[in-house]
Amino acid sequence: MTTARDRLRLALLDASESDHTRRNFRRELDADLVEFEVTANERPAGFDFDGVIVTGSRTSVYWDRDWIRPLLDYIAAADDAGLPILGVCYGHQALASALGGRVEDMGEYEIGYREITQTAEGSEDELFAGIEESFTAFTTHSDAVTELPPDAELLAENDYGIHAFRRGHAWGVQFHPEYDRDTAARVTKGKDLSEERIQSVLDGINAANYDAACRTKRLFENFTDYARQVRETVPVQ
Repeated sequence: MTTARDRLRLALLDASESDHTRRNFRRELDADLVEFEVTANERPAGFDFDGVIVTGSRTSVYWDRDWIRPLLDYIAAADDAGLPILGVCYGHQALASALGGRVEDMGEYEIGYREITQTAEGSEDELFAGIEESFTAFTTHSDAVTELPPDAELLAENDYGIHAFRRGHAWGVQFHPEYDRDTAARVTKGKDLSEERIQSVLDGINAANYDAACRTKRLFENFTDYARQVRETVPVQ
């Protein structure tokens, strides 16, 4: 029987400005989410959480927006406080930037269901437990982490670059394990790409690729298991 104390309390830092992001994370995370619209300068006042999730976004971490620097500062402070952190897509890039890494424009677009391969370190990491060494996930980004934060480990990559890293209690993943097929299609249709490329990506949003990508959702369970372990062994004050 699950008690109130068993339920994790996670801060969801939503940078997406979309209506599907919170729905997707609510569905995938077995936790109570305290949601903050960071693009409207909403941020937690402190660190009374069991972990932090940072979502995707339409923006780049190096853009001049009044909410970006305060968000990066909060991520860095949450990391200093020992909170487990999971950054997804933009969240992956924001985490890397906040911890001293580098994010740059790729000069091209990676979008669609893609194959990603774990490194030797990734295959032994808690976040990827139960996930195949080579896995399928939906990607959509034109920025990339090009330099990892100091002391971070590369966990997964493909021909477009870094797709996952870890430093301490913090993980970033460039791909979108939370996406359902509807989200993938809606995001694809909204991109400023050729009609031919958009249709090619839409053709790939099929049952087989989605079923394969669903295996990657295991990382949400792995993250919450880790956050629960941290709470039980190193209580956050």
